[in-house]
Amino acid sequence: MKTRIPPLIISVLIALCLLFPCCNLLEPNLPDLPDIPAEGTLTLFDVSPPTLDPALARSEMSVSYIVEIFSGLVAFDPAGNLTPDIAESWEVSNDGTTYTFRLRQGVKFHDGKEVTASDFKYSLERACDPSTGSDIAETYLGDILGVEDKLSGIAEEVYGIEVLDDYTLRITIDAPKKYFLSKLAHPAAYVVDQENVASGKDWWKEPNGTGPFRLDEWQGDDFIILQRNELYYLEPPKIEYVVYLLWGGVPMIMYERDEIDVVEVSTSDIERVLDPANPLHQELNIIPQLSLSFVGFNSASPPFDDASVRQAFCHAIDKDKLVRLVLKNLVTTADGILPPGMPGYNEDIQGLAFDPQLARQLLVESEYGNATDLPPITLTSSGRGMIPSDEAALIDMWRRNLGMEVELRQLEPEKYAYLLMAEKDELFTLGWGADYPDPQNFLDILFHSETSHNIGEYSNPEVDALLEEARIEKDYAARMSLYQQAEQMLVNNAACLPLYFDVEYILVKPYVKNLPLTSLWISRLKYVSIEPH
Repeated sequence: MKTRIPPLIISVLIALCLLFPCCNLLEPNLPDLPDIPAEGTLTLFDVSPPTLDPALARSEMSVSYIVEIFSGLVAFDPAGNLTPDIAESWEVSNDGTTYTFRLRQGVKFHDGKEVTASDFKYSLERACDPSTGSDIAETYLGDILGVEDKLSGIAEEVYGIEVLDDYTLRITIDAPKKYFLSKLAHPAAYVVDQENVASGKDWWKEPNGTGPFRLDEWQGDDFIILQRNELYYLEPPKIEYVVYLLWGGVPMIMYERDEIDVVEVSTSDIERVLDPANPLHQELNIIPQLSLSFVGFNSASPPFDDASVRQAFCHAIDKDKLVRLVLKNLVTTADGILPPGMPGYNEDIQGLAFDPQLARQLLVESEYGNATDLPPITLTSSGRGMIPSDEAALIDMWRRNLGMEVELRQLEPEKYAYLLMAEKDELFTLGWGADYPDPQNFLDILFHSETSHNIGEYSNPEVDALLEEARIEKDYAARMSLYQQAEQMLVNNAACLPLYFDVEYILVKPYVKNLPLTSLWISRLKYVSIEPH
């Protein structure tokens, strides 16, 4: 699953403008763009992606571009249905372990080369090659027979991936898993051009993909331009260009000046946008996300290797107050881990409620006895010096309710998802959004003791057993029941501190039509049309 980075950029820009009224963020110096037609061009605000390599697509900063430039065997549509993509059809063996894909003929890379089954075998094996350095390949491709040996460097190829002919690919997995096909919609399974990759370590700055758009121009931190792929094998995009203005100014101001066509509303602007009397209200779209924002515990190290300490830190947080006063009721308080709308969501889950007295008692019952004997605790966060109000509130609640001083250490937002495993402190903030609508994408990937995305290094044999049973359970109701049991155990044992389920507030210009606003990461810009304005 992709890691969701806390959206700090807007608040940092606004704060800079308030601190330095003469700064040019309020009067942005927009870059000189190539001569492209204004009509039929979608203009967006964004930041530079850390990579466009699908095998390294760990964060949303990269994925939002990659899904437009590259593509794979299958994909999700705007309604969340898994659909054919480069694979026009597939068959699954009776035992549920072998998938035979029939590729569309005539699918071409952006340079005109035809895509074959051998390209997919190369791409999947490259993602699993240790030299690629992918930390997502095990998560999304690890079910395939032979991937483990490839990842460990003891095999040259993945024997569970077979080319039967130019247009037929066979993939065999280790056990029947209902969610496996959905994993292939992740960028880790996208096809890349071997010649393109061989051109140099920065090949992805001039990617030769198969997606609905191709990278036309990338000028540092100024702009990125995507152009319609005229060779696209499905219905071609309706717009010709997408322009991303990178670090162009304060996004909300740019939107109101008609410099960009879509903007995510920050907490500083939400009240006026929610006002029905404000003209902007008519352009507002509210989209609940299949995502969770939470505080992770480094469960492998003191003091959070003690469950009583983890529970104490959970009971010390008034999440309802945090959501109401700090986050202005723009999100939904999370008692559990699975968000509303996710299969297996349990509206009756019992969370660790705000109870300062119990929190202090749990510290007394821990191996430390009280807060003064706890080792120093640091919260690892994503940011550039400004302390987000929600993190400041958490630190204040731990101080007030536990008598514990928590320090804050920030990593650069662009690198956060890639550095967190190695550089996490005792606590860390994280957002996790669904790559595919299945509870395995949350509970198993984040909390099974042997998964690479288990950043908190949480380990519970009972939870592992439930998750492993759920992986191969064929009956839907029984499978969801197993996940609900595992989720309740994770909550009771304070595997993490769930804070809130995200909701996005997006303004879209009225002339922008058919922009899919979905919680899943899909290629969405190919659906967009722009009316004359």
